[in-house]
Amino acid sequence: MRTDLLLRQTRRHFPRFNVDKIRITPIEKGGSDRKFYRVRCSSEQSLILVKYDRSREENRHYVEIAQFLEAHEIRAPRIYYHDADEGLIWVEDLGEKDLFSYRTESWMVRRAFYESALDEVKKLHQLPESVCIEMRQHLPAEFNAALYVWEQSYFFENSLGRYFKVEPAKIDELAGLPALARIAGKLAELPRVLVHRDFQSQNILVRNAHSHLIDFQGMRPGLAQYDLASLLYDPYVDLTAPERAELLHHYCGDEPTPSFCEILRLCAMQRLMQALGAYGFLGLVKGHKHFLQHIPKAMCSLREMVAETDGLELFGNLLLELH
Repeated sequence: MRTDLLLRQTRRHFPRFNVDKIRITPIEKGGSDRKFYRVRCSSEQSLILVKYDRSREENRHYVEIAQFLEAHEIRAPRIYYHDADEGLIWVEDLGEKDLFSYRTESWMVRRAFYESALDEVKKLHQLPESVCIEMRQHLPAEFNAALYVWEQSYFFENSLGRYFKVEPAKIDELAGLPALARIAGKLAELPRVLVHRDFQSQNILVRNAHSHLIDFQGMRPGLAQYDLASLLYDPYVDLTAPERAELLHHYCGDEPTPSFCEILRLCAMQRLMQALGAYGFLGLVKGHKHFLQHIPKAMCSLREMVAETDGLELFGNLLLELH
């Protein structure tokens, strides 16, 4: 949609703005199929305009999820207006500083922002089942065995096959490892809570020292450890083992149990496979080459997770050969 049309729509829905001063600037936003614009109405007043593809179901549910989060006092951008016919949403502008932008700051600075982010997502994880039922109709499919297997297949196809050029026969051998099916089944049997689904540093905005969740349209029932793994093993930033331990202790309120840590490790393996699959697909199919730079860091973390998992020795040996 052309900028002049977006400007016309904004003037239509926000008639109090000074029409002569409204400026719309595109915002580059990762690999999303949505388009983002900053609408500046004055030096002190701005909002974000989102143009989404109405054919994608999860995009259509963004507004309901945002309103749900606000109702339960989970920090996220407020919705100002939704034009469902045009696929346009005007939302609160929380600024440009995400958690990723603080990656070079000292741990003392970053830790407070990370802890704030964990506090917000923990509110989501702790919502009672009775409250969550109302959201089921607005959410994508829950994490089940099929979805975990899909994440594994996504990795084999777009990372091992498309990026690393591993032979199809070897990929088929790895994909058929019984341990991978057992992991998918084990995770699927555990009780689910609502999870963000893409809880990483570029999806957490920091404003007035508080973290806010964005890009939550993939929210669905799943495991809290999946969100934790997404943040603690985020390929976009470097967290040391002691820093991860501090954040995990903060989330749990105490030392996590061995069983909690085991599920966290398996979720980290799943999440890293999903991320690596996405980097291969976005970088090589969609042409977003900058995603490819994150593959080495994600592979390093995946090797660590796989090495600690029984039944994946063949998988681990192959990962050690890839560069």
